Formats: sequence, structure tokens, C-alpha cells
Amino acid sequence: MGFNIQDKFVVAIASSALFDLSESDEVFRNLGEEGYRKYQRENETNTLGKGVAFPLIKRLLKVNGSTPEDQPVEVVLLSRNDPDTGLRVLKSIESYRLPISRAVFVTGNNPFLYMEAFNASLFLSGNPNDVKQAIELGLPAGCVYPTDFVDDEEDEVLRLAFDFDGIIADDSAEVVYQHGAIKLFHQHERLKAGEPLPAGPLLRFFLEISNLTKRELQKKQADPNYIPRIRIAIATARNAPAHERVIATLRKLDIIVDEAFFLGGIDKNRVLKIFKPHIFFDDQVGHIADVARIAPSVHVPFGVTNQEPKKTIRLQEN
Repeated sequence: MGFNIQDKFVVAIASSALFDLSESDEVFRNLGEEGYRKYQRENETNTLGKGVAFPLIKRLLKVNGSTPEDQPVEVVLLSRNDPDTGLRVLKSIESYRLPISRAVFVTGNNPFLYMEAFNASLFLSGNPNDVKQAIELGLPAGCVYPTDFVDDEEDEVLRLAFDFDGIIADDSAEVVYQHGAIKLFHQHERLKAGEPLPAGPLLRFFLEISNLTKRELQKKQADPNYIPRIRIAIATARNAPAHERVIATLRKLDIIVDEAFFLGGIDKNRVLKIFKPHIFFDDQVGHIADVARIAPSVHVPFGVTNQEPKKTIRLQEN
């Protein structure tokens, strides 16, 4: 009987997000493919350092229980390497005792094209071009951002923080904000306060995480001593009166988050350094740059805030 991946909550991850490949990438740039292949073979048993998404993946996999019926999470490696140069990544996964057994190696091609085959609700990579192409195809993807975060290995609770517009919801409200004053935006959102926003690029991933939190709460109800392993926060630049639409959207989704921050332009790192997320998703690099100093962060290049400005062409007069 085959393995039914359709029943799993699947995260697809590139080796560039799971591990620190800075040294390997430098070798590839300086020595080319053959030099890189030689380097990877010579260092095959040298475990790679932990990457930006490692704290997320480690804790996400720990949500799985000991029985097959209690293992909802699956992580699949999607790599641009070929199997030969990718063997070091697999050995590093084994060294860290991560229960990741499924992998795809595409030898320089686009790994995200296999997301749907593996039922993946998210693709994380350190390659911005891969992520941009995936988003353009309508696939849920994010690019990890360099961080100074130092993981607390004893902290087993997974904390995730999400921006709202352009992540959980689409950017239709953001479009209004970008093309008008804040007063116009608030008027627009007040009129539509009870109307849920359309889906954003990471909605399915958000729903899958929320389903895991419900499983955790059920375990807590069965065993009062059990400590739920997941906490969710929303950190949005919205404030009153625009906050009502966020709540209307969450109600429609039947989701209750653990913490919500309606910041009205206050820097998100001021609250996130207290919440201490193991991953933070935002569609604006300007927000991520500050947060990345204190928490692993992911840029989702979706919507109006990531569109390149149109060039104005002026005709020369004869």
C-alpha cells in the first residue's frame, strides 16, 4: 500500500533554507560545478551548519507523535543539486536526526515545480529567483532572510508570526492604502469591516498550522499536564478601525490566534522580540530587515508592494 501524501501537512524546503550553504555557494561561484562537486565529496561527512528555517523545521517535526496515526507533518527536501552533490545535505539531515526521508534533486532545474506532486502547502528557499517564480505561478513560497537569531535549543514550543495583508489575506486592501491616504484606507476598511478578505498566498499553510494547534489543544484537554507545542501570532501594521476586518476574516476561517498585534506603523520588532517567533512571514522586505536581527524571517514577494515601479518613457522632441 502506497504512502498517502495527500493526507499530510507538507512543507517543502530547499537545502539553502534548512542549512547554512554560504561556504558551499562561494566554492561554486569561484570553482564552478566540478570544483563544487569535488568540494562536496571531500566534505561529505562534515555536517552543514543550521540555516534560517532550521528552528521551524525541527520543532514542526516534533509535533508528530510516536504512532502513525499521530504523524500529520511531513517535510520534503526540494534541491537544485544533483544526487551526487546533494548527498552531503542528506547526511547532514541524518546527523541532526531530523525525520526527513523524502527528497527531490533536479540538477539545476526549478525544484518548486514538484510542490503539487508532494501536496506541499509551502516552499522555503534561500534562492530569491526560485521563490519569485513560484509566487508568479501561484505557488505558496517564501525566501529566508539572513538573520542574527540564536536558537534556544531547550525551548520546544514552536512560535510562528504572520503579517496579515499579502500573507494570510490578499493585498486588495493594501492596494487601496498604496494609492491613497491613510484616511481613505480607514474609510474603505470601515465600510467593509464585516467582509472577510480574499485568500492570500500563504492561507493554506496558515490553515494547516491552525489545524495543528487544534490537535495540540485536544491533547491538552485529554491530558492537563500536556504543554501545546505551537503558538500563533499576527503582527500587522493595521490599527483601529481597520482591525475589524482582520477579525472578520479569522472568524470566517474559524481560527483563534494566540496573540495579535495591531501596530499602526510601530516597528514590528518591538513586539516580536518579546513573542520570539521561530519564523516570521511578511511581504515587505522593509519590515523583515529589522525583525531578522532578532528572529528567523521569510519574505513572500507577493502583491503590489513587490511590483517593480513602471518606467516612464519620455519621447525626445525633434
